[in-house]
Amino acid sequence: QVELVESGGGLVQAGGSLRLSCVASGRTFSTSAMGWFRRAPVKQRYFLGVISGDGDITYYAESAKDRFTISRDNAKNTVYLQMNSLRPEDTAVYYCAAGPVYRGSLMRIEYNYHYWGEGTQVTVSS
Repeated sequence: QVELVESGGGLVQAGGSLRLSCVASGRTFSTSAMGWFRRAPVKQRYFLGVISGDGDITYYAESAKDRFTISRDNAKNTVYLQMNSLRPEDTAVYYCAAGPVYRGSLMRIEYNYHYWGEGTQVTVSS
């Protein structure tokens, strides 16, 4: 069993930055692909990006690649989402997820992830 806990959300002005963290329990973190998704109000959950277990490979949604960066620290069982130049439309609940295998672009699809965090709210004011 893996537990994921996100943190770092909050209220930020447009143009600002936030770094979200996701701490994982369990001994399989360093081999797990870790993804970030978000769900805006009245919308479906949307893929942002994923990082491989060793941190060497990342894959992003086109809409996220210019402003968002995913990194991880396996010694701390933590994955990060750095978000820059935030916009009001980035307002959403942000989720991290763990998958057993990194599968490149297939990681856009939720069924590739076995564990999910509860999410952290990010609100961007104009």
